[in-house]
Amino acid sequence: MGTGMLDEGDDAPTVTAEDQGGETLTLDFEAPTVLYFYPRDDTPGCTIEAKGFDAELAAYDEAGVAVYGVSTDDAASHREFREKYGLDVDLLADPEGEVAAAFDVDTSGGAAERVTFVLADGTVRAAYGGVSPDGHAESVLDDIRASGLLPEE
Repeated sequence: MGTGMLDEGDDAPTVTAEDQGGETLTLDFEAPTVLYFYPRDDTPGCTIEAKGFDAELAAYDEAGVAVYGVSTDDAASHREFREKYGLDVDLLADPEGEVAAAFDVDTSGGAAERVTFVLADGTVRAAYGGVSPDGHAESVLDDIRASGLLPEE
């Protein structure tokens, strides 16, 4: 990847962040989880990506995989973004860039780089840099299914 972000095999950090409802969540990534970082709420690429994960949410849920989007926007912005597009995907507020820093995700441009992590058993199982938003949610789910991370249905 070359971005310095966490990579496959690295220990997943435990992070604490506020979700769109203002609830503080602490995630240790023992359970299978997709954590996708994106630059900004309600921008074209980020909306495509969020809608993609939202469209696949039932499939992720059925597979036992939690999904969280993370940006440097605050909880109120996340709430408005979810309401505007009818999204159910949980969004974590990272206005100080602490969650991004824990994953070594670049925020030097004032927003998080678009990268995705698949985490389980406290370990990074896969890391995607230079993500193209369109179709990303489906391809990550396909990769998870193909990786053997999930029990066979």
